[in-house]
Amino acid sequence: MSALWRVSLRVPRAGAEELRAAFVDLAPQGFEEREVEDVLELAVYVGADDVDALRTRLPGAAVEPAAEGWENAWRTFHRPVEVAGLWIGPPWERPSGLEHAVVIDPGRAFGTGGHPTTQLCLGLLAEEERGSVLDIGCGSGVLSIAAAKLGFEPVLAFDFDPQAVEATERNAADNGVSIEVRQADLRDDDLPDADLAIANIAAEAVLALAPRIRAPRLITSGYLVSDDPKLAGYRIEQRVQDGGWAADLHVRE
Repeated sequence: MSALWRVSLRVPRAGAEELRAAFVDLAPQGFEEREVEDVLELAVYVGADDVDALRTRLPGAAVEPAAEGWENAWRTFHRPVEVAGLWIGPPWERPSGLEHAVVIDPGRAFGTGGHPTTQLCLGLLAEEERGSVLDIGCGSGVLSIAAAKLGFEPVLAFDFDPQAVEATERNAADNGVSIEVRQADLRDDDLPDADLAIANIAAEAVLALAPRIRAPRLITSGYLVSDDPKLAGYRIEQRVQDGGWAADLHVRE
């Protein structure tokens, strides 16, 4: 019997964005997405202890043993992208010759550069005046590393997940950039001052953290266009959208 199980759910394309948002919350380490005829299928690989909980949260989900070789099959979903003058891709691909290449091996941390919310954040980040950056919920470190490549410094990355901290440290070293990475529970631990903060996390988390962020400018994403996070003490200066996802640039009032 397989040590891991594949839990999948199919929806019509009209419900794709809502399901993606649910999977980002359920599987921050990453999930599989594929089109099957006229529907979209999302899947996550979990241990036996997590199957019942996912069944409860995903009514109607299919559960099956993970197929042999699943560990490498996910690579087909991790493709390079070019955004904001950056090439972002996995170690098994080759940069296209752009000056700034960000090579990301996500490991067990969420964030490959391919998701629209990451690309929206990068587009806003590239337009900002260079200075210090705080990456809240750094995942694989893609936003922190991109910030360093774009000339921001110092860059400080936070995450509560030790696997995300390890992935960010590893990816920063592989990309030859200097980033300070800390493990912290952002619900309780203090956030340092920065010229710019980035939070590519769920809308509810953005709202919870906003009163404790000490940065005059804040880029947020990780939510749908239908979400409208109004942050106390900030006004939205710019909103960008892609595929039903949104990112906002907030400026302190």
